[in-house]
Amino acid sequence: MSNITPGRDPNRAKRPQPVMMSACQSGGCGGGALARRAPPPSFSQVRVNGTEITPEAIAREIQHHPAPEPETAWKEAARALAIRELLLQEARRCEIEAEPQADEAGRIETDDDAVITALLEEKIAAAVPSDEECRRFYDVQPERFRTPDLFEAAHILIEPEGEKEGAWAEAEAQARAIIAEIGDDAAAFAEVARQMSACPSAHQDGSLGQVRRGDLLPEVQDAIEALREERTGREPVRSRYGWHVLRLARKIEGRQLPYDLVKGKIAEMLEARSWSVSAARYVAQLAAGAEIEGIVIEAAVEPGAA
Repeated sequence: MSNITPGRDPNRAKRPQPVMMSACQSGGCGGGALARRAPPPSFSQVRVNGTEITPEAIAREIQHHPAPEPETAWKEAARALAIRELLLQEARRCEIEAEPQADEAGRIETDDDAVITALLEEKIAAAVPSDEECRRFYDVQPERFRTPDLFEAAHILIEPEGEKEGAWAEAEAQARAIIAEIGDDAAAFAEVARQMSACPSAHQDGSLGQVRRGDLLPEVQDAIEALREERTGREPVRSRYGWHVLRLARKIEGRQLPYDLVKGKIAEMLEARSWSVSAARYVAQLAAGAEIEGIVIEAAVEPGAA
């Protein structure tokens, strides 16, 4: 008997959960809006070596597999549960035992999850990348190892007094008048922001602090990045909140992180990728030797394959 005890793998927390495992093990099986919807139709009976995956189980799992079409969501949910059952059957065949463990957030895994994890840890070995492989990855994708550009920016938000276009036009005219009045004067910008901006940042002279791409609404971010330092935008920018008068104080260029600083993270990432590929290959091998009805478990795709 293979008896896997707690502490079976000190690196397990660094590895991604296998894509074939149920989303339930993340603790997200609450009764959210998706769970309250009527269950989707059952497209076919699903069995793994004679064990049925019930329509009710698929209906519960489907909330973790959003898709544009109900059939696609159903197939993904059924596939995840079929793979889960396949792994549980193999763990029983190998007489694997395991004690549930807590994740970094303190959530305790289920007995089935513990057994599946133990099976995968016993059967799968991730390739440890060499320093040469890590260095090659760093050299090929240097943009992934660069600190983000930062923009010290401020804005004055002019809200329309209503949703009608006339109100929006009045707000725009007010924003344009502000731009004409203050120009590139930083002190004048700060004073108008304190007096007229509808954003809480008015209390900080309109300052948005140091922002990076993704922090702001796309239309506002794009306009800020197009500005020169110590300049106020000559055109107000419309968002769903109103019209923005924008100013860029300065741009702080991101910097390339040295290889020695990131090589550990690169090694962890490449090892996790190797483990995921090996896990998918192992599941495909189990599926090839099993009798699976109602769903297809595809063969593993090697990295770089078309």
